[in-house]
Amino acid sequence: MSNDTPRGTTPEHDVPWLSPDQQRDWRALIALIMTLPPALDAQLKRDGGVNGFEYHVLAALSEAPHRTLVLSNLAALAQGSLSRVSHAITRLERAGWVERRSLPNRGGRHTEARLTDAGFAKLEEIVPGHVREARRLVVDALTPEQLAALGDAARAITAVTMAEQPETCRESGDC
Repeated sequence: MSNDTPRGTTPEHDVPWLSPDQQRDWRALIALIMTLPPALDAQLKRDGGVNGFEYHVLAALSEAPHRTLVLSNLAALAQGSLSRVSHAITRLERAGWVERRSLPNRGGRHTEARLTDAGFAKLEEIVPGHVREARRLVVDALTPEQLAALGDAARAITAVTMAEQPETCRESGDC
C-alpha cells in the first residue's frame, strides 16, 4: 500500500469489482431486501395490527413448549436484538397477547415471555392472510426449482452473516 492510500482502504486495483452480471444480480437482491419486508409488513398491519417482527415473535412463542421462551432465546429465534424483542413484548403485552415474567436464576435473572390464549387466537387469525401473501409475493411467483434455489441461497448467506457475528451476539441476540 502506498503512502497516499488512506489507512483501512485498498488501492483501487485490489478491489474485486463485480462483473455486469454480478451487479445485476446484486441489485436484484437489494431490491428484494428493500421491497419484500415492507410488503409483508403492510399485509400484517392491515389484517392483524402487528408488524413482521411482532408476527415472528408470536410465531416463535406459539411453537415453544408451553408457548414460553426466555427473551434471549426468543431474540435469537426472531432474528432480533434483546432490546428489540423487549420493545415488541411490551407492545404485545398491552394488547393482551403476551405475558412477561422475571425468573430468578443461578447467577442472575431471566425474563421469559408466554403467549396467552388471546395471543394464540390472534395468531391463528393472522396466519391465513400471511400465508396467502407469502404465497402471492414469493412462492407462486417462482417455479419450484427457483424457490428451492432461493432457499438454498438464503441459507448460505444467513450462515455467513450469522457466523460473522460475535459469539456473544449469537448467544444473546443483543447486537
